[in-house]
Amino acid sequence: MIDLRLLREDPDRVRASQRARGEDVALVDALLSADERRRSSGVRFDELRAQQKQLGKQVAQAKGDEKTELLKKTKELSDAVKAANAEQDAAAEEAQQLLLRIGNLVHPDVPVGGEDDFAVVETVGAPRDFAAEGFEPRDHLELGSLLGAIDTERAAKVSGSRFYYLTGVGALLELALVNAAIAQATAAGFTPMLTPALVKPRAMEGTGFLGQAAEDVYYLDKDDRYLVGTSEVTLAAYHMDEILDGAKLPLRYAGFSPCFRREAGSHGKDTKGIIRVHQFDKVEMFSFVDPADASAEHERLLGWEKQWLTSLGLPFQVIDVATGDLGLSASRKFDCEAWIPTQGKYRELTSASNCNEFQARRLSVRMREAEGGKVRPLATLNGTLCAVPRTIVAILENHQQADGSVRVPEVLRPYLGGREVLEPLAR
Repeated sequence: MIDLRLLREDPDRVRASQRARGEDVALVDALLSADERRRSSGVRFDELRAQQKQLGKQVAQAKGDEKTELLKKTKELSDAVKAANAEQDAAAEEAQQLLLRIGNLVHPDVPVGGEDDFAVVETVGAPRDFAAEGFEPRDHLELGSLLGAIDTERAAKVSGSRFYYLTGVGALLELALVNAAIAQATAAGFTPMLTPALVKPRAMEGTGFLGQAAEDVYYLDKDDRYLVGTSEVTLAAYHMDEILDGAKLPLRYAGFSPCFRREAGSHGKDTKGIIRVHQFDKVEMFSFVDPADASAEHERLLGWEKQWLTSLGLPFQVIDVATGDLGLSASRKFDCEAWIPTQGKYRELTSASNCNEFQARRLSVRMREAEGGKVRPLATLNGTLCAVPRTIVAILENHQQADGSVRVPEVLRPYLGGREVLEPLAR
């Protein structure tokens, strides 16, 4: 959540951020009003409590009619104290709920607009010219069938649409990707983590996934638990309600987990294949840092993502995501989009977000400064290293050969028994 002091001191900045996100600007004024009522009722409560204590002393010393009159005043004052306390609690609850609905302040350099208003930061590598090589590229589903790697038909029979089986070399390719991604992250100083897939409401709300993204979240009503759409949730909440030693920052974790998304707003999009699915596995990077180092850490996360995609031999572009597509928690987000030959366009493979202090405030994750011992919120950042199914799509389509075989990126070969090519099954 945003800092309430900043809201009081510079509400126009918060209004401008909400406007840039395409979100309700009126929330800012509603929050200011609730916060003022909370503070004024708090002052009133304190004044009445002081009067109550003073009156108690007078009652103890009074006698006769004077005491009777003072006791009457005591009852009236007690009712007023209860009313002020109730008003304070109600205003505080209203302010808290409004505060949870306001998005992080967007970075001033983020392009303003919706999903298609991103800015291209960099293009790495060039798409292959399949025409010059003398053949028409097959899509990942056809390649997956030839290789015996992907089965969506039986998955639909068992689970419904937007599910898939990875079979044979497809399953091996996932395991290779996960192992190679974890190896890169570990070499970069990340602690590998296997994280839960079910979380309590506070963890989901604390990371910002119960606001505008709530429709994409699976909820188990009987257990009051949520299925995570990313291990960002479990990694962010790992140090919930803790004070971390600032001298030991940054803390970096690489989480591997299954991810679940309802894809509620994607009707008609990517209905075939495994680009947009309800369940998938992912390796996610997560950093806890001093807020002063957040921007530099954001660039580092992006650098590790670029290193990963380059090692896979994939042509890609880096985009600065527009304000309306940031999500509630991110102040700024860079996506890496790989070229998908049969679609003739770039598609998102990785994402790196700087959330500054936003999630830490919601989850009460703080740091103790090395000098002076001051306790304050820290900053959190997250970055996808490998979303498995989309990465498989990009590898199959970009590294395919005319006979339906697929060249294996060198970085994955040690995890595939040295195999250099995935061969079609004999028919």
